[in-house]
Order: sequence, then structure tokens, then C-alpha cells
Amino acid sequence: MKLPRIIVSSGEPAGIGPDLCLSLSQINLPCQLVVLADPDLLRQRAQQLGLALDIRLYNPDQDLPQHSAGQLSVWPISLRVPCECGELNKANSPYVLEILNTAVNACLYGPFDAMVTAPVHKGIMNDAGFEFTGHTEFIAIRCGAQPVMMLATPGLRVALVTTHLPLANVSQAITQELLSSVIRVLDHDLRQRFGIPKPRILVCGLNPHAGENGHLGHEEMTIIKPSLAPLSEAGILLEGPLPADTVFTPKYMERADVILAMYHDQGLPVLKHLGFGNAVNVTLGLPIVRTSVDHGTALDLAGTGQADSGSLFFAIETALAMIPTTS
Repeated sequence: MKLPRIIVSSGEPAGIGPDLCLSLSQINLPCQLVVLADPDLLRQRAQQLGLALDIRLYNPDQDLPQHSAGQLSVWPISLRVPCECGELNKANSPYVLEILNTAVNACLYGPFDAMVTAPVHKGIMNDAGFEFTGHTEFIAIRCGAQPVMMLATPGLRVALVTTHLPLANVSQAITQELLSSVIRVLDHDLRQRFGIPKPRILVCGLNPHAGENGHLGHEEMTIIKPSLAPLSEAGILLEGPLPADTVFTPKYMERADVILAMYHDQGLPVLKHLGFGNAVNVTLGLPIVRTSVDHGTALDLAGTGQADSGSLFFAIETALAMIPTTS
């Protein structure tokens, strides 16, 4: 039986991404797995962490073994300049982009079934002159797809209508076209990727109290409700718009397959409070499977041995579950 193939992007080299990738060398996994990174960076970080490391350079012309503890298959990509833990250097931003592009290509055109990403630092990428708002948007552009960002932890899934936008721009960005597209992608991928036959989607309002019949905002009446009605008639199970301050309570959560928030900080603080370190970021709407950790680069933890690998392990577990069995 063919083993699924996972490719892991090691992310920002000065952060905890290399530490997380090294943690994979300590466990067995039911897949073939390759890490995209500079091998010398991994060796340096392993020495700091006191880890024994057996690196095997990936060769696409040779058989890839099942991933097992004690070794790590690495697709070598060279840093542009030497890297120190916790010290960002914009000169290495092209290295990060090369890793991401290689991972996308390996899934779109190569033999890999899914990509899993360690965190990147958006600020340093922009300081280097790259227009980069996040993994989700970057990968979606590369795939020519409409992305939907969803985070999941046991007991809760939260998807977003808008992702990395300033709060002042959110209301203008939410249109009937965007909301309808997001909901269709969400319904489709929960069926196809997660095996939920009839997903129930609970939709947040944008304003306090879901606008309170127009007294606290009009978007619920002019955009959200008109978007939901035809989708409900088409058979998608929707409920809303609901007040965001009450939808994350047991009464609602127990009947929701996913809660759709209008913007980043409306839904994700609740999910991260519930499951930080045991949550996964999933990009829906892509022709490939992509998952990621639920946290940032944690520059202060790089090389200290204090980085929690739980989210990376959960991201790999989720990716494996999302890969079609016919792959």
C-alpha cells in the first residue's frame, strides 16, 4: 500500500520552525516525510538542543523510506546568510520564499500529497520588499485558488471570511460575492476533505449583537442575510447571522460543524484559548492539502528547547486525514 507523502516547510530560520522540524526526528509517522531546510541550520540547531541528528538528503530518484525516529529526510535549500536564533535578517527572506515555492510545486506538480508549514514572520518579509500577507494568501495565489482559512482544535472549527486585513478595511471587504464563495468552499471541503455529509455552518454577524436589526450596523441586513438565503435554498445548512459574543457557547457549538467568523480576531482568540498548541490551521479551497501550526515564530524560544511541537504534530495528523485515500 502506498504511503502518503508529506513535505514540511521549516519557515522563518531565526524562529522555532527548525526546532519543530527537528522534533519530527524523534517520532515515528505513518507516512513518508521530507523537511525543506538548510541542513547546516538544522545541524547547528540540533547541537544547541542536544539532539542526535541523522540527516538523509532527499533524492527524488531514490525510494523515500517511511518516516521513523532517529532520522530526518531533508530537501536541502541554502540560507542566504548565516542565521542566529531570534535574530531576524531580511536577507534570508528569499530563502523562506524558495522553501514555500518548492513545497507548493512539490504538491502541485510532484509526488507529494500534502504540505505542512512552520511559521514565517510576515514583517521581515515585507521589510525585504516582498508583498506578503501570509501563507494562506501566498499559497492561494500560487495555486490560482480562492482560499478559506480555517483553524481547528478538538471540539471547535473556526473559518474566516476575511483573513489578514486591518480592522478598518473589514466591512468594505465583506461582499455578498465573497461571503457566498467562502461558504460554498467551506461546505464543499468539509464534505470532501473531512467526510462530513451535511456540514452545519453557523455564521457570525459583523457587528455587536449581529447588528440588532440595523441599530448597531447594517451589514447583517444588507450583505449577510441576503447571501445566506439562496445558499440555504440550495441545500447548505446555515444558521445566522448570530451574535459573535454568544455563538461560542455550548448551546451553539454542540450543533456546529464550523463557525464562520467575519474577521481574524472575531473567531481565532476563542479557538486559541480553547486549543492553543493543539490546533491546526487549514487552507481550504485549494487543489492541494495544506495545513500549518496555529502559532507564530516565537523568536524568544528558538534554540531553547522550550518550543511546543504539539501543533505541528496535529497539523501533520490533520493533513494525513485530509489526503484522499486514492492518492
